Amino acid sequence: MFERFAKSARSAVVAAQEYARELHSPDIRVEHLLLGLLEEAEPALGTLLERNGVTHDTALQELTTATRAEPLGVEDAEALRSIGIDLDAVRESLEANFGADALDRAVPPDESRSHRMRFGHIPFSSEAKKVIELSLREAVARKEKTIETGHILLAILRAPNPVTTGLLGGPDGLTDLRPQVHTLLDRAA
Repeated sequence: MFERFAKSARSAVVAAQEYARELHSPDIRVEHLLLGLLEEAEPALGTLLERNGVTHDTALQELTTATRAEPLGVEDAEALRSIGIDLDAVRESLEANFGADALDRAVPPDESRSHRMRFGHIPFSSEAKKVIELSLREAVARKEKTIETGHILLAILRAPNPVTTGLLGGPDGLTDLRPQVHTLLDRAA
């Protein structure tokens, strides 16, 4: 399927893999695809996204901050809660006993881990695989032979996760962007 991807769309997927590594993710997620797209999008698509308040720098900053702030995600907290561990209570206890920055001091940067993360295959999450598949469907539905970054964005808008929904301006942002992307692709065709 990647043979149908335009150069910019391929570059966006490669950039997504690099962002997954940079953010120490075990897999390539939809938000990494969005970051790659923001970095590699055709100029007109980049301008459209900027007009809608979506920029590469802002998205990267938000994801970097979220990665640092939440070493354990919502799913992890729910899993711990199911066995009787309240993650918020554990954090409060640690901070009360060891200081407000106890969690920041607890795990020093592990150079060997970050080195390992820079190389090797990183798989796509099931959600990211779905976005790649949907980008093909978007191109086929528009009767276009190649998959452009605009098709990847349409796929993200069609199957967003909570993180990308937030990065794209919430549910209203998703609704507003879709027709604008179609209009942009119509002009390019």
